[in-house]
Amino acid sequence: MDAAGSQVEEECAQYAWQLQSGFVTTESGNLPCKKIIHLIHSLDIKNQVTQVLQECELQMYTSVAFPAIGTGQARQSPAKVADNMLDAIIEFASQKAVLHLKRIRIVIFETKMNSEFYESMKKRQELHTHDSDTEESKLTSLLFGKKKVCWEKKPFVLEKKVELVTFQICGERQQNVDDAASWIMDLILKEQSENIISDELIENFDWSQMKTLEDLQKRKHVTFQFESNQSPPRIKISGISRDVYLVSMEVQNMIQKLRDTQEEQSKAELVYNLVEWRYQESNDSFITFDKLTNMQLEDAKIAKKTHLTVKIKNKNYKVNLNTLQANDDQGTTISIQRVPKNEGKL
Repeated sequence: MDAAGSQVEEECAQYAWQLQSGFVTTESGNLPCKKIIHLIHSLDIKNQVTQVLQECELQMYTSVAFPAIGTGQARQSPAKVADNMLDAIIEFASQKAVLHLKRIRIVIFETKMNSEFYESMKKRQELHTHDSDTEESKLTSLLFGKKKVCWEKKPFVLEKKVELVTFQICGERQQNVDDAASWIMDLILKEQSENIISDELIENFDWSQMKTLEDLQKRKHVTFQFESNQSPPRIKISGISRDVYLVSMEVQNMIQKLRDTQEEQSKAELVYNLVEWRYQESNDSFITFDKLTNMQLEDAKIAKKTHLTVKIKNKNYKVNLNTLQANDDQGTTISIQRVPKNEGKL
């Protein structure tokens, strides 16, 4: 708190009434970061880390740094704290596809704690090193970064159980048998095809996309082969022609959804740099909406819409864009603000 400065201390006092949520968020003060999330004392380290991660994803933060929570005045075991913090990160990564939070740092100030945290992290990294399509493997990406070298050594192939079919061909002469076998092979080959899809976004496929591909492979007569050593990365889809076509369309749709998400995030960031929408708290202070909602409100205003439904503290509110008032189903009214950041461009 001393390093952050008196401004942050005053802001904490101002938002102290919000502590029932378990944390308050303030500006960074003198520290080299965008925001500071302050936690109240609790023995449930895992829950605290989960709350912070969820808040970071909600606010579209790309990175977060934790201290070794609970190892100071709370005097909790560093090994237990390490396990609880990493368990929270694993569960967070497995609940849904994390779109925004890319890097999690755990900062250790006391050298004697390094071994406990290192062993806990190493244990999990080794556990999932060879299990690249499990949900928990995102821990390695979040904590250690993506290890592209593993993809470059060997193309990743989704395993598929092959059901063999045996033909028994009988004939008066060997030539007749050979001709029949050749005819059957020609029919099989005519039904087989492959399609290669190349796109930079294939590199961004996470466990949810991999699960979708695994399901497609089970339901359709196709096999996937990932070749991330190519530039751009590519997926080879092989199998029965009609299924290859249908599955290729599915993969293209998945890539397009990723592209749309990235474009939406870029647009939301741009809009946030130009204008900020806020809602009023009970203490008359105003809180900034998350960037996606901020963009939706601005788009609605530009489109001259009169109303838009948004979420405030997990409750639906209908915003009147003319009066800048938001109402929920119980009749609660909240004031809304639109604050341009550059009057000359708006």
